[in-house]
Amino acid sequence: MTNAATLHRLRTRRHARVRTKVSGTAERPRLSVYRSNRHIVAQVIDDVAGHTIAAASTVEASLRSGPTGNATAAAEVGRLVAARARDKGVSKVVFDRGGARYHGRVAALADAAREAGLEF
Repeated sequence: MTNAATLHRLRTRRHARVRTKVSGTAERPRLSVYRSNRHIVAQVIDDVAGHTIAAASTVEASLRSGPTGNATAAAEVGRLVAARARDKGVSKVVFDRGGARYHGRVAALADAAREAGLEF
C-alpha cells in the first residue's frame, strides 16, 4: 500500500470516529471542512434532512484568482460560508474538522467563520 493510500485510509477512519459524535440538525447544522492539497471546501449540512444549506470553496471563480492552498484562502472560505449561512438564517453550527487536525488551514477557516458570526 502506498503512503498516500495509507494516509487517506487513516484520515477516513478519524473522520468516521468524529462523525459518530457530530451530527447536524435543522437547529444546529454541521459545518463540514474538507482539505485537499490545493483547495479547501466548507459546507453547512442538515444531516436529518440530508441537504446542504450553504457551501463555499476555493474552487469558486471568485476565490481562484489568488493562491488556494494556504491559510489566507481558507480564512476567506470561512468568511464566505458564514455569510451564506447567516443569509439562510443559520447562526449556530457544530464543527466537523473532517479527520484533519485542528491546525493551520482548518483552524484559519474556523476562526474566520467565528469572526463572521457563526457560533460553535
